Order: sequence, then C-alpha cells, then structure tokens
Amino acid sequence: MSRLRILSSCIVFIFFAYSLVQAETALRYANNFEITEHGTHRILTIRNTHQKAESTIRYALVPKDQALPKLADNLTVIRTPVERVVVMETVYIGYLEALQKIDTIVGAGTIDFISNSDVQARINAGQIRSVQIGQGLDIERMLLLQPDLILTSISGDPTFDVPAKLTRSGLPVVLSAGYMEAHPLARAEWIKFIAAFFEADAQATELFDAMANRYERLKAKITPELEHPTVFAGAPYSGAWYVAGGESYMARAIDDAGGDYLWADTPRQGAIALDTERVFLRAAQADIWLDPSHYRTRDELFAADQRFTKFHAAKVGSVFNNTKQVSSNGGNAIWETGIVHPDKMLADLIAIFHPELMPDHTFVFYEQLK
Repeated sequence: MSRLRILSSCIVFIFFAYSLVQAETALRYANNFEITEHGTHRILTIRNTHQKAESTIRYALVPKDQALPKLADNLTVIRTPVERVVVMETVYIGYLEALQKIDTIVGAGTIDFISNSDVQARINAGQIRSVQIGQGLDIERMLLLQPDLILTSISGDPTFDVPAKLTRSGLPVVLSAGYMEAHPLARAEWIKFIAAFFEADAQATELFDAMANRYERLKAKITPELEHPTVFAGAPYSGAWYVAGGESYMARAIDDAGGDYLWADTPRQGAIALDTERVFLRAAQADIWLDPSHYRTRDELFAADQRFTKFHAAKVGSVFNNTKQVSSNGGNAIWETGIVHPDKMLADLIAIFHPELMPDHTFVFYEQLK
C-alpha cells in the first residue's frame, strides 16, 4: 500500500473517530452548556446561569476508575458515574426519572413541592432526606449524606440563591442553566447534561431524539392557513401580573402550538411586571387564557378578583390551567416530567388552540376551568 493511501486511510479513521465522539455530545437545541472530550476527562461548560451572568462555569468530569489528571485550579471535579445525588429543585426529578436514576437521590430541597410519587414514597421511607429548612440549608446533613453531586441553579439574587456557606463546604455543587433556555426542546435537551454525570450519554441522546422528533411532528400540524387564536397567560401575584416576554419559553410553546401570543412582540426572555388594568387593555377580547395561577375552577378565579369576569376568555369558558397533575401537597408534574417531555405539553396546547387537529387527545397537564 502506498504512503499516500496509508495517510489517507489514517485521516479517514481519525475523522471518523472524532465524529463519533462529537456525536455523543452533539446538541440540537440547547445553547447554555457544552461537553468536550479530553481523553482522561470531560469538561462541562455552563453559560448564562442567570440574567446578569457574564462568565462561564466549568466542571471536570473524571471517571472514578481513572487517576485524577492534571487540571486547572478553577475547575470543580466530579467523579463519574455519580451514585448519590442531592436535588435542590424539583425540575431535576423529571430528568432523573427519564434516565431511570430516581434511586440515586439521597437528598432534596423543596420537598413539599415534589410531585413524583416514587420520590415522595422514598421521602416517607427515609431514603431521601430533606436538606432544606425554610429558606435555609442543612449543610451538616448534606455533609453526612456524602453526595457525589448536588444539582442546583441560581437566579442572581443572593436572597434566594445557594449561600456561600454551601459553596465553601467542599461539597460537589453543580450549577445548571436549563431554565434560561428559550426553546422547549432546548430545555428538554438538558437531559444530556444530567446524563453526563452518570455516563449515560447514549441513553439520553436516544430519549431526547425520540421526544424531539415527536415534538416536531406535532408542530408540523400547524400550517400557515390555520387561524391562530389570541392567547394570554398568568394571573396577578403579590400585586403584579408577570407576563412572559416574547422571547420566552412559554411564548415559543404557544407559537409552536398555533397560538397568537399577545406579548409575542416584546423582545424579552424574562417576565414583565404589569398591573391588571394594563393586561386587560390588551387581553380583554383574547380567545384563550392560560395558566391563571393555581385556580382550578372559574368560581375560584372570579372569587380572587371580580375584574377577571370581564375577560372574554373567562366569560366563554376558554380558561385552561396546567393543573391536571397537581399532587395533594401542591407539587405540579409539569415542572418535572413536563420539562423533559415538552411534546406532551405541546400536544395539550394544540388540542386547546386547534381541537379539530387533535380529536382523540387526552390532556396530560392541562384542564379546562369549569
């Protein structure tokens, strides 16, 4: 064989091998994290951890059966695969359930808002311990649990975020930024982020690709000639009505489902604080009202504020809330399984906006207020 042929064969092999590695961690929608391979370890880079974030955060994932390589001093090292996990927010439960890793959870914050029945059973059996007391964290209990991984996020507000005491404890704290993604599929793709700690990349990719393909097939039902109903969402909280911006997760979901979101022209990803009068000026004649706080009947809604009776959507009964799977303690499955399965949420929304397209649909997360 000639030297040229040998060289060509080597180049093809190297390119093929490189492509396989890249395919393992390739991202289709998510923008706020990336995983890069370095032979002895992987680097997990997180961007956009909150609205005012200016820097990135990097973690080194090193297999437990390998010696610790020489790494930069500013890297947090996580040994993989992890076996003992603490989840500080309920959203991680949906990812862990999809990956069949619920049994790795040994501690949890905000346990009163957990919807998953298996997790609740493990809490009641003492297999999952609460690591939060009100707004405070039980650092001593976390140390005793000896977790391999603590999953949490930050908002940029020190009043609510992980206290400095936890970060100084030496515990394996990892910040995520899935909630900062604007596309429902981008947020769902963070299953690959979670899977990296379990060395379950192939499983996560298979799960995500199947779900994303279902989402795109549903979205394809919305053709240009369809008439889009006008939609608004939310309800006042502590005196302000927080309306999702036009570049938000919710705005994208409504658009993909064939709805005309009334604040779609607002170039903002976060929420906009308005008073009820300003919302009424724009949404008085809207066709559909989504997610009016925790209310599950129109009587409850109207009892909260008689002005709500003046909205056209409320008068004609076109009010839908994502409260179908709310547990007795107030946990809502849409913030667990719904984040990982936005295809199911999209199907619900299409059935609300265009019931003729989904004649046999059974609602998963949404219910109509009666």
